[in-house]
Amino acid sequence: MTDSAKFGSTAIRQVTLADVAALAGVSSSAVSRTFTPGASVGKKTRAIVLEAAKTLGYRPNAIARTLSTRKSRMIGIVVSYLHNQFYPTVIERLSQMLQLHGYHVLLFISSDTGTGEDGIDALLLDILQYQVDGIVLASTTMSSQLAAHCHAVGIPVVLFNRLAPVEEASTVTSDNLEGGRLAARTLIECGARRIAFVRGLEDSSTTQDREKGLKEELARHRKRLFGHICGEYDFDAAKAATRELFSLAKKPDALFVANDHMAFAVIDALRDMGHEVPRDVQVVGFDNVPQSAWGGYRLTTIEQNSELMARATVSILLEHLETGDATPRQVVTPVQLIRRSTTRPI
Repeated sequence: MTDSAKFGSTAIRQVTLADVAALAGVSSSAVSRTFTPGASVGKKTRAIVLEAAKTLGYRPNAIARTLSTRKSRMIGIVVSYLHNQFYPTVIERLSQMLQLHGYHVLLFISSDTGTGEDGIDALLLDILQYQVDGIVLASTTMSSQLAAHCHAVGIPVVLFNRLAPVEEASTVTSDNLEGGRLAARTLIECGARRIAFVRGLEDSSTTQDREKGLKEELARHRKRLFGHICGEYDFDAAKAATRELFSLAKKPDALFVANDHMAFAVIDALRDMGHEVPRDVQVVGFDNVPQSAWGGYRLTTIEQNSELMARATVSILLEHLETGDATPRQVVTPVQLIRRSTTRPI
């Protein structure tokens, strides 16, 4: 009997794992291991099983595997917004790295306006119904409360690019304090005398630490912060705030902007008002997103190493999930200055 005759009924019924095992001449457990991420199976056996599965049109059932193993191999990523170009880059890196270890990503968009208990409970319920194995909380002011809730139900959490007073959660951040210091040092070296800061969200740890580092370095040079405005990590808000700041009689001659996304808006607003960058106003951003190198901006910026940050995040999650070690870890990755055309030559 030919293989096609033997399995002729597969067109009208679902092909099973046992069917693949029979055609491949291996045990059902060998087929199961072949389609289980991280499971051990020989190269020759894997090739035979995959060929049999291809012949039969077999599709592994991830939902059934979740029920049997009680693991979904899914990681939830929670963000508040994607318009900041840094986060799409990070999500891409996290997804690629997790896939290498047999995990996949589910993306959830939170609303920072819903920071009350009802908003948190609704988001948590939405996440938990997908049986995710772990969660990465990025760019959300809900981080502290969400992390505490997730810990209560036994889901490991990593706060990405955020610090929060939650003892049970691990954190991965860049050295925001040093980034602020670098920005101040660079602008002073380039001759700036009146340095102002364009903040992101007021209650964001990234904003607070970058401003703290900026002020520390200014104080070391016996200078004070000229002023500050809040851009809310939003393009339009940053543009409006810049117009308001430069409508005053006494204006800054340099701006440190809490991220590149706002820095682009700041530069556009300055040009609209007739100010030349960097002749009239020097600008330093933060992130080093790909667009910061574009010819229209050539932005001097403080680089966050998204690859190092993503790698540390995945390492912590895998340690929690595969070894059972839930000890919180705090990782701080280095930053560096990327000098381009929005600051003057030294």
